[in-house]
Amino acid sequence: MNPSFELPRPQRFTAGTVGEPGRRVFFLQAYADGELVTLKCEKQQVGALAEHLAALLADLPLPGEEEIVGTDVDFVEPPAAAWAVGRMGVAWDEGDDRLVLQCEEMVIVDEDEEEVVDEELEPATARFRLSRAQVVAFIHVARELVAAGRPPCYLCGGPMDPTGHACPRLN
Repeated sequence: MNPSFELPRPQRFTAGTVGEPGRRVFFLQAYADGELVTLKCEKQQVGALAEHLAALLADLPLPGEEEIVGTDVDFVEPPAAAWAVGRMGVAWDEGDDRLVLQCEEMVIVDEDEEEVVDEELEPATARFRLSRAQVVAFIHVARELVAAGRPPCYLCGGPMDPTGHACPRLN
């Protein structure tokens, strides 16, 4: 069973990658009180999380520029992922003025695409209670990482490798 994590006030929350565009592995990473938590995820998860958080922030007062600039978004390498993220959820805790991100470990599925249920093995979870400044800084980093991927083909929009790609529009 993999470990679960609860970081009520992380000093750092960020995203990072390892590898070349087209072969990158994406991570979420948080640090609090000497504990570094790294979780493996997909590029689409990082992008979707950034956009969802941006939509939530649209309804909240933005933090001051000095808070955002002072936010630590350094990614610690080499990453040692505790587990891979499956589901994610976000909630707003108005009383604590925090956005709460909960990540759940990816569940192994069988050939029929049904979840394998084992009463003794529950997926690990990670809960991060993030300040609005941390969320704004994360959104900026995540959008940059997602945009730094392979350029799109001008014909089909699919990602191009440095050597090109087999464009379906040319066949």
